Amino acid sequence: MLALFGLHVRAATVKINWNLEYLNISRDGFSTWPAVSVNGQIPIPPVYVTQGDVLSLNVHNSLDKPVSIHAHGLFMRNTSYFDGVGMVTECGIPPGSSYTYFIETREQSGTYIIHGHYAVEIADGLRAPFIILDKGKPAVDYDKELLLTLEDWGRQPEAEHLSHLQSLPSDKIPLDFKTGLVNGTNGNYSAPITVARSTRYRLRILNIGLDHPFKFRISGHKMHVIEADGVNVEPLEVDGLDIAPGQRYSVLLETLDSDNFNYIYNATMVADFTPVVKGLNPRYYIGAIEYRKNAPFKSTPLISDNDLVWADEFDMVPLNRQELLPVDRVIELEKRSKLMEYGLPLMGLGDAPHKPVLVPTLLSALSMGNLASESAIYGPQSTVYVLDYQESIELVIRNPALRSHHMHIHSRVFQIVERGPLGNATAA
Repeated sequence: MLALFGLHVRAATVKINWNLEYLNISRDGFSTWPAVSVNGQIPIPPVYVTQGDVLSLNVHNSLDKPVSIHAHGLFMRNTSYFDGVGMVTECGIPPGSSYTYFIETREQSGTYIIHGHYAVEIADGLRAPFIILDKGKPAVDYDKELLLTLEDWGRQPEAEHLSHLQSLPSDKIPLDFKTGLVNGTNGNYSAPITVARSTRYRLRILNIGLDHPFKFRISGHKMHVIEADGVNVEPLEVDGLDIAPGQRYSVLLETLDSDNFNYIYNATMVADFTPVVKGLNPRYYIGAIEYRKNAPFKSTPLISDNDLVWADEFDMVPLNRQELLPVDRVIELEKRSKLMEYGLPLMGLGDAPHKPVLVPTLLSALSMGNLASESAIYGPQSTVYVLDYQESIELVIRNPALRSHHMHIHSRVFQIVERGPLGNATAA
């Protein structure tokens, strides 16, 4: 605690107060239901800090259930008790109570997300961009910044949606058709992205949604990826981005030297876990890149997605050019269907059925002394791997299914070494 206090003294502390409460709102233009708001606002305003700052986030829970807050992509070195994962690193904030998270940015900068992580409150609106500005000169020069959020939005609170899925016959495929939101509103009606000619923009694009990927591209313009999930990369020219939930990109967008025309962007939301239904899945959204109000839109050729260059992590080179890490141990995992605590067979890793724990995992580790290294103490509801300090792990994750599944590891970035085709149980 003394070391933590010392860090707070040396770094600037950004203090923010959040009151979480329900707000009846229609975000998609079709349905009104009680979403989770912050200080009476939804979408929740982005959180901005500067590299090296400490975010002091005081959260008061005015909801009727526990809640926790997670800073998605932050390393949490020596502060995992502020990672905000309900019943893993904490018990959650009870209704009517408050808790303060101290989130240290240290050397990190870039584009992140801050969201609820106790149950399904992230799906009900408790999610926002978390931007860490460079303390010094950015790795790549640009003139201005723009922020674009993509997210899926349901017709009812997520708990009710899950209850509906549970009531379906086991052989019935759920048809889950949500609405895509762009910058917080129905993607068909979102405000134009206003730009000036001959300007170099850093466009931060985040998928802050629950489970729907998006494909994003801008007609008549190339983009250069300069950051992927908080990692600065050498500029990579692409036509479009595939953005899974939780993913974030920064791209350089160099505007044209004429404002005679405006241009469109395409944001396509895909539910790859349900059948293709014309007009419902995928859902297509078109917005405006506005150079000049009331200017005509530039007619550009229709190009198939298959003929475009899409961002691929295998083509990205981190600026720090970190060497491939040596491997101390290999852990092999397979994605498989497992029964969740609410009765639904969803995808997971390991053999153990998912059941809620009674004591947060971190508290068990801190209270069991020498027994903390024994995986059995964490209960039969979890598949546990106990790792040594500074150990380098190679994860081989196999996905025998025909649909992709997006994953990330809290408090870590990782090196992608190999990738195989979907539906191949032997592919890593």
